[in-house]
Amino acid sequence: CLEGEKSFSHPSKLYLHQRIHTGEKPHKCLECGKSYTRSGNLRQHQTIHTGEKRYKCRECGKSFRYSSNLYTHQRIHFIEKPNQCLESGGSFQRPGNPQRIQLGGKRYQCPECEKPFK
Repeated sequence: CLEGEKSFSHPSKLYLHQRIHTGEKPHKCLECGKSYTRSGNLRQHQTIHTGEKRYKCRECGKSFRYSSNLYTHQRIHFIEKPNQCLESGGSFQRPGNPQRIQLGGKRYQCPECEKPFK
């Protein structure tokens, strides 16, 4: 790329990259008019309008629009969660989980039943 320090193995990838510099966005959403440099980005955007959630968790069946959200979600099935509320059964990977409320010291409040736990 003449405008940056990037190099590409295929001319087509350089061409796509150069759209960053030119501002060219040839892929336009017919629903809302938003434009994208890449067709894949447009397809991903269109799921907002269709409600399509192509990425499904094999463990629990929950679906997601983005593969990255599925990946993050799947971690809950395989990572140990030692911080557990004995009242509701809710558990957390670490006390720093944004879903819980810290009460002070090392005590936390379960977001499901609001009972304290350590």
